Amino acid sequence: MIAIANCSGFLGDRLSAAREIVDAHREGRAHVDVLTGDWLAELTMGLLATQRERDPARGYAATFVAQMTDVLADCLAAGITVVANAGGLNPHGCAAAVEALGTGARIAVVDGDDVTDRAAAELDETPVVANAYLGCRGIVAALAAGADVVITGRVTDAAVVLGPAAHHHGWGVDDLDALAGATAAGHVIECGAQATGGNFSFAREIADLRRAGFPIAEIAADGSAVITKPAGTGGAVTVETVTAQLLYEIDGPRYPTPDVTARFDTLALHDDGPDRVRISGAVGEPPPDTVKVGAVVPAGWHNEITLVITGLDVEAKAQLALDALWAAVPRDAFDRVATTLVRGDREDPKRLAEAVSFLRIAVAGDRRAVARLSRAAVETALASYPGFFATSPPGPGSAASVFRPVFLPAAEVPQRVTLDGAAWEVPAPSPIRAEGTLDRTDRATGPVARFAGPSRRVPLGRVVGARSGDKGGNATLGLWARTDEVHAWLADVWTDPFVADLLGPDAEGCELRRWSLPNVRAVGVTVVGFLGRGVADNLSLDAQAKGLGEFVRARHVDVPEEWIP
Repeated sequence: MIAIANCSGFLGDRLSAAREIVDAHREGRAHVDVLTGDWLAELTMGLLATQRERDPARGYAATFVAQMTDVLADCLAAGITVVANAGGLNPHGCAAAVEALGTGARIAVVDGDDVTDRAAAELDETPVVANAYLGCRGIVAALAAGADVVITGRVTDAAVVLGPAAHHHGWGVDDLDALAGATAAGHVIECGAQATGGNFSFAREIADLRRAGFPIAEIAADGSAVITKPAGTGGAVTVETVTAQLLYEIDGPRYPTPDVTARFDTLALHDDGPDRVRISGAVGEPPPDTVKVGAVVPAGWHNEITLVITGLDVEAKAQLALDALWAAVPRDAFDRVATTLVRGDREDPKRLAEAVSFLRIAVAGDRRAVARLSRAAVETALASYPGFFATSPPGPGSAASVFRPVFLPAAEVPQRVTLDGAAWEVPAPSPIRAEGTLDRTDRATGPVARFAGPSRRVPLGRVVGARSGDKGGNATLGLWARTDEVHAWLADVWTDPFVADLLGPDAEGCELRRWSLPNVRAVGVTVVGFLGRGVADNLSLDAQAKGLGEFVRARHVDVPEEWIP
């Protein structure tokens, strides 16, 4: 068994997480062999590109270096290896910053992911950067060479977990089921405290979420894993918290990576004791022949303001504000405009907070045009609706970018490992492929149950949980049922018309790709195009669809009365 702990789910995650995990290991409240994390969301690559433009020495996650400043010496003393994708666009610069801490750690760099020039030939736009999602084999090679710290550029989210597990257990590229199991474990812990109760639909059932503990995956030689957390930390690890994270930002039962295609529909989750959930039953299929590349393409400029509307006649006041704005700067000066009126007012308010609504105006266009929105808002401040004020001073706007996925032949994107001044290439895996792929999916047998008893119209969230997110311009939504009976009903009603009605008018015209994971009582859908061109070029209120799951849970549907709490 190898125990791999996560100390970061995104660039701005809790800085103290690494210290908390290392202290838990030292105090005997957890066992940790490897400290890892994920610093590179799709949005982050664009942010790091802007950072590197301003200073060529940057372009990596400085928060990781801050964590290593605190814990690396203790990690070395405890025999804890560090594997991190925090190198971003400049893994060698990140490694130099960690080396400057003077701990004497042997630091390896895994790169080869920068394919900007090649991706440019596949696009009709010139990317700022384009990085391939590499697999785990460079990490395996670096650990085999004796690295204490492995810093990578863009790798898949699960690779920083899969690499140490594959090295420890000696898995080859053809150990597909074991690789699939560790990939599932890596996917569960990649977002930090989201596996231990963070962003959980039934958060009121979690005893203490003030400082949720970060997750640990104990991965066995067959690829099965136990998800847990350090004793004495907040949050909880339950079958449902793990289910929620398993559903996060997936596009169906098959989870493809450069190392293996993991079948999530074969996974089984079982309670293994307090704050321990076992993941087993993973089936692996060969990886795809192509590797995904994330290209960051410039997309003009964005700006937004939020005006506060107080008291009576909210809609009339909002229209007056918009009329004044468009008189000062014509609406057609912008490429795109999105306005949202968020009603928060109450009848007969007792305090100001009960009398306010918010008018959000977001625009996209060239730099000079979007800056005019702020000037127009300032100029109308004393000549608009009564009670005019904004949530914050208007600004000049900011540059936007689009995350464009392209695909290159996997065999043509090798990884490069650098350690102790030596560098060598690690080819992409080419596992032996059987003639055809055996479909070993566990499927429900017999007809789906039908429900003809009395029902009541209640919020869907009374009987199901949800987790949602973004993949480029698509929104992902997974729902899980809390009992077998509710799952049978949910699987029965999970049709295109039902899903379209749940999503409402915002999803009109979007393709719906429905899927299910019956072993974990879950259904899901990918809403193609729901987020336009993606988070960095999206004017919607929830640009990453993080709240989509909770919106759907608030929708009223007819639910069999016997299950309503």
